[in-house]
Amino acid sequence: MLRHSSIFLIIAVALLCGLGLVMLASTGVWVRGMENPYYFVTRQAFMILIGLTAAFGMAKMPSQWLRRLTPLAYITACVLLALCFVPGIGIEEYGSKRWIKFPIVGQFQPSEAAKMIVVIALALWFTRWQTEVRTFWRGFVVPGIIIAIPIGLIAAETDVGTALSLGVAAGAVMFCIGTRLRYMVPTALIGIAGAAWFIYNNPNRLGRIQSWLDLENPIHQLDRGMQQWRSLLALGNGGPWGVGLGNGVEKFGTLTFAHIDFIYPVIGEELGLPGTLGVIICYVVIAVCGFGIALQARQIFERCIALGLTCMIVVPAMVNIGVTTAVLPNDGLPLPFISYGGTSVVFSLAAVGLLVGLHRRSQVAVNHAFPLGKEVRLAVRL
Repeated sequence: MLRHSSIFLIIAVALLCGLGLVMLASTGVWVRGMENPYYFVTRQAFMILIGLTAAFGMAKMPSQWLRRLTPLAYITACVLLALCFVPGIGIEEYGSKRWIKFPIVGQFQPSEAAKMIVVIALALWFTRWQTEVRTFWRGFVVPGIIIAIPIGLIAAETDVGTALSLGVAAGAVMFCIGTRLRYMVPTALIGIAGAAWFIYNNPNRLGRIQSWLDLENPIHQLDRGMQQWRSLLALGNGGPWGVGLGNGVEKFGTLTFAHIDFIYPVIGEELGLPGTLGVIICYVVIAVCGFGIALQARQIFERCIALGLTCMIVVPAMVNIGVTTAVLPNDGLPLPFISYGGTSVVFSLAAVGLLVGLHRRSQVAVNHAFPLGKEVRLAVRL
């Protein structure tokens, strides 16, 4: 399977994107305040086309170009994240400053681009200092600073979920590259303690956790716990086989953001266990294929990128499914390739394209190393 990782990866992503368009056609019609009932599905289809173009470009991009463009891209990503706090450019929605808007480009979320760029920047650093990955300064402190700047800006936007998912992806890269655990573990514990202190002093976040711990309380069901409670009702209403595509009832207004963060329960309500389990299997395939591409990579640079990008896709999916099934407290991360979100789907597809390009180059290297591997010789026996 590892030899055909890119093929299975493309199939899994195509299935998720197709399912996302179908479910957006089912849920987007009932979003309040929209004159065009199919705005979300048509907009998402257009962004998928842009994402496919980006994926094709990333698949064809040589590793040398990535190395040269990464420093400039990293600085640009940090500047865009900082622009979220500039009045007139940054846009605040639902209490979060995650978006910026330019006249021609329009509105987009720079944290989605930052996740991909930070992974590549981290891979570039470890490639430059391969022999010092176990040292304190060049193996831990400087990479930590590379990660901390964008993560701090994303967390300041109150996009804690994206910051945590990026931190997990970066931590996985550092762990696999060989950074000492005696540096990483205390830092992780300090980070957890800081997050706990932030949540305790943030009434909104603390209220979400309290509601999550007591979803059966009628007070929470009408307040901060309403989304997760209605999500559980949707999954229960669907049963093993679902009520049929388009026949779900929770999307009619009781389950808010059914086309974005809580689209997974609608899949369960309308398509049942085959739909929800199929989504999970697709993400498992993406994880296996991504890690397989990392194992087959020729260089440390490509291996770190493959590992980080796979985590960048799979970790938010795990968090979203955990939130919508009430395993985790409510956060606000979309479901990659399925939830509505132009910036998310474009950069997720670009990441997939880069993974496919890395796998293609690794397979070319294997074929060159064994040029006679596929030749068949025939002899006549006399």
